[in-house]
Amino acid sequence: MVRTRIAPSPTGYPHIGTIYQVLFDYVYAKQHNGKFIMRLEDTDQARFVPGSEDVIYKSLEWFGLNPEESPKIGGPYKPYRQSERLPIYQKYAKELIEKKHAYYCFCTKERLDEMRKEQQAKKMNPMYDKHCRNLGQKEVNKNLENKIPFVIRMAVPENQTIILNDLIVGEVKFESKTIDDQVIIKADGYPTYHLAVVVDDHLMEITHIFRGREWLPSTPKHVLLYQFFEWKIPEHGHLPLILNSDGKGKLSKRFNHASVDYYHHLGYLPEAILNYLANLVWFHEGGKEIYDLNEFIKLFDIKKIGSQGARFDLQKLDWVNGIYIRNMKQETLNEKIMDFYKDKNLPKDIVLKTIPLIQERIKKLSDYLPLCEFFFKAPEKYEVDLANKKDFFKQVHQELEKVTDWKTGLIGESLINLAKKLEIKNSQFFMDMRVVITGKKISPPLNESMEILEKEECLRRLTID
Repeated sequence: MVRTRIAPSPTGYPHIGTIYQVLFDYVYAKQHNGKFIMRLEDTDQARFVPGSEDVIYKSLEWFGLNPEESPKIGGPYKPYRQSERLPIYQKYAKELIEKKHAYYCFCTKERLDEMRKEQQAKKMNPMYDKHCRNLGQKEVNKNLENKIPFVIRMAVPENQTIILNDLIVGEVKFESKTIDDQVIIKADGYPTYHLAVVVDDHLMEITHIFRGREWLPSTPKHVLLYQFFEWKIPEHGHLPLILNSDGKGKLSKRFNHASVDYYHHLGYLPEAILNYLANLVWFHEGGKEIYDLNEFIKLFDIKKIGSQGARFDLQKLDWVNGIYIRNMKQETLNEKIMDFYKDKNLPKDIVLKTIPLIQERIKKLSDYLPLCEFFFKAPEKYEVDLANKKDFFKQVHQELEKVTDWKTGLIGESLINLAKKLEIKNSQFFMDMRVVITGKKISPPLNESMEILEKEECLRRLTID
């Protein structure tokens, strides 16, 4: 059975790049009737952020990318939290030592700092010099008996070519001489990422690993660990990077739009975001740009993933999101807007009436209230100075009082007739009317808006101080 996983760390809030990776994990598993699981990599206690684990769950739920096994719901391979698996890592680290594929390192911080300084002075790549790899067993035992602090390092073989056949990148070769003797157990007894991820993926029977291209340089260490343990290596697929909007470098966490919360708070639709993320690197066989998750699962072909990094373009995401909004049933959009603005206590019946006026105009849910706030409260200021228009609005007031059936067509007919009678150009006439009713020069259709506001409220707004 195909088994994929996401293994986030609770060291911050979810990044859009994490969702990008999860999307391919989830889709590949579902396409092959497999399972998508979540494991929590919480061994970096110094960077732990309280509450971030819960935010990870909520983000996955918001996107509908729910794992079938996780620390929250359990499963046959529990525990799914790395901090609860420490004895497992210790066991396998000792196995590597017994097989001479790892060794104890007793080097002090001062010695390592001095070593790096010398390497930098000689313009060498900073790598451990294997000093403790050559210690005799008696000296190792003595150090352990004396409780000298240590880490455990993997023993990278010399002069070996390490080959990875990547599902996306193709064949990649690494030379062992460029690979450091990586620490796999830290001085506090916790594993580093490299040991924990290999052990967990094997024990949890993960068959396919999708992750960002930036992780490719660390993969030969994992390949070696699989070889040391004589375990089958899962299939790897290193996804193209998501680049900053200028195309220079990986999408940085420093930018607001790298955070999942950014999209949630601005009213983007999760299904639109997933569609956009898929489009960044995958090409629909029919040339379509708009398709839902089920269609993506059905048609996904890993061979059609591009090899180049893709620029994250917020304007293109706005376009995709706008199409999803336009294609939505009015009742559904009404529910989405009500939920987005639930703290505003907007009247549901009024919001529903406004949907036909704004559905073609908004690109995200947060666009709604700036465009429609005048439906819920009279404008407190105007984008045009109306101080010398009092007499004009008094005449409009008198004319509209005569309209007995307050409908869009009759409102418009009455206003057009008055503009003609007063010999005012329609453009100027209706601009003034739009501003006095809505406060703005640009708004939803005026006559339809006035029908929704009802006669009494419109007449009240025509009386300006």
